[in-house]
Amino acid sequence: MEGLRTRGQPVAAAAVRAMLASGFPHALLLVGPAGVGKTTLALDIAAALLCQGAPGSARPCRACRGCRTVEHGNHPDLHRLAPAGSGALISIGGREERGVRELVHDLAFLPVEGGARVAIIEAAHRMTEDAQSAFLKTLEEPPPGTTIVLCADDEERLLPTIRSRVVRVRLGPMGSRDVEAVLVEQGIADPPTAARLSRITDGRPGHAIALARAPQAVILRGEIARTLLDLLDASVTARLTGLRDLAARSGEMLRAIETGATQAAGSGRAARPSHGRGRAAQADPPRAMPSPPEAADVSGDELDLAVEERSTRAPAAERRRAALALLEVWRAVVRDMGLVVVGEAGTVRDQDLLDDLNGPARRLDVAAIGSTLRRLDVAAEQLEGNVSPELVLDVLAIRWAASHAA
Repeated sequence: MEGLRTRGQPVAAAAVRAMLASGFPHALLLVGPAGVGKTTLALDIAAALLCQGAPGSARPCRACRGCRTVEHGNHPDLHRLAPAGSGALISIGGREERGVRELVHDLAFLPVEGGARVAIIEAAHRMTEDAQSAFLKTLEEPPPGTTIVLCADDEERLLPTIRSRVVRVRLGPMGSRDVEAVLVEQGIADPPTAARLSRITDGRPGHAIALARAPQAVILRGEIARTLLDLLDASVTARLTGLRDLAARSGEMLRAIETGATQAAGSGRAARPSHGRGRAAQADPPRAMPSPPEAADVSGDELDLAVEERSTRAPAAERRRAALALLEVWRAVVRDMGLVVVGEAGTVRDQDLLDDLNGPARRLDVAAIGSTLRRLDVAAEQLEGNVSPELVLDVLAIRWAASHAA
């Protein structure tokens, strides 16, 4: 819609327009998969509420001082909070760490511009339970003129008391053509690259933009996917060591994405302030994790020693992020394999993998694909629940075999 930067979310955009016309709620929860544009819509809302050049539902005008400063990331009455640190969490704050307490403190002051004020909490599902409890009073009774926008991938990870005090707006994956258009219009990728990235990211423009800015991450993603397929016919030992190596390479992929985002921010293409008076609160890039020994002739003791050595070099939170990134690629590979199994090869997201998928797909059936996808979903839940990444990957490695699946 005119004035909004959000694309491919007509229902959510219409809901926001209706609220602007009838009166905006004091607290809003934007829910949807990661990378579908929740933060973009939150910034559209901030621009509309802080706009000085248009009335009601015609906001934002994108021309007034309020709109321009929101777009440039330096509006004094826009406060942002995002996950930080290697654990990518939003804490209660303190100890030189910006958290919920600091946001509440900022909102206690009068607006600098004398009008509205907006607080955006990105990835609100990453708030710790203590942080959510500390923010509850402010969410229930925000200071006058303050609107709070929470963005969450999974609302079930928010406390019931938080969910009961917000108005929900849901966002879903965008059409691949919309994602492709975003990449091309922003000059981030050429049309062929944009078309491929829009397919492999499942309608999530945020992920497509991140990959477009990190070509090395796209290369690593393809290597990870092909290695997963190769491991289907490998021995148990080779699968165990191979998956741990892939976890390390997934960490490198995340690091490449973080580097691309940092370079984009430095060139002025992405400004992400944490609040109206400060800089971005961004997660530290994961450090590269050492690869385990080669699969051949590896004893159980050597394998355990490799895990112990890697565990001492990389914090558990970084290893968990790398394992989750590996599972995301893995799930995409299995889903594409399932499309080949049911004879829908033309709808495979990553067409570059089609030749690699054909062989394994001949030895699997729909039931095997379904059970593998469920297993990966459970593994992701276990990782989010702080189960050891090495333990989760070991179990998946043992079950990842064409003969077992069949």
